[in-house]
Amino acid sequence: MSGFWSSWISMQRPAAVALYVAIIVASIVMTWMAISGMGERRATVAAAETMLAQLEGRSLFARKEDGAPFGTAPAGSPFLQGQTVNVAGAALLQRVAAAVLKVGGSVLSSQVDLQKANSKDGWIGLVVSCEMEQPALQQLLYDVEAGMPFLFIDQLVVDAPTVGVETSRMRVLLGVSGQWRGSK
Repeated sequence: MSGFWSSWISMQRPAAVALYVAIIVASIVMTWMAISGMGERRATVAAAETMLAQLEGRSLFARKEDGAPFGTAPAGSPFLQGQTVNVAGAALLQRVAAAVLKVGGSVLSSQVDLQKANSKDGWIGLVVSCEMEQPALQQLLYDVEAGMPFLFIDQLVVDAPTVGVETSRMRVLLGVSGQWRGSK
């Protein structure tokens, strides 16, 4: 009988080793499949987040180099700068005149209005008469309203160029206002 047990035990050892190796291989295969599945799911989620961000009109990756959100926001103070209201009015005129020149226009006349009805709240107005090519008007309006300080178009009057005159440019009367916080 002892021969039976010894032969049975001798057969069990290779079977146990084979079973052990099979379990190790199966564990490795299952771990690899789980990890590869997580990578695919992570890529799918990232693609869905990117699509959602595009549909919402924002980008998850639109950040400045310093990590701040709103990477495309203009830099600077939202208020007109200056120690006095006169200096703030001059800064407003300089900002609008620079925007007109940037689009290839020319300033014909300007008038800073420091006595507006709501100037008590710190608002300063400006009326500028200028000339420019027709395609430059949209760029001018965008530059004035999208930059810093925050400026608002109060009035816009456009006279079409004279027909038949080759170098005729359109005339634009532009009313702009901005807020001055005072000498704080």
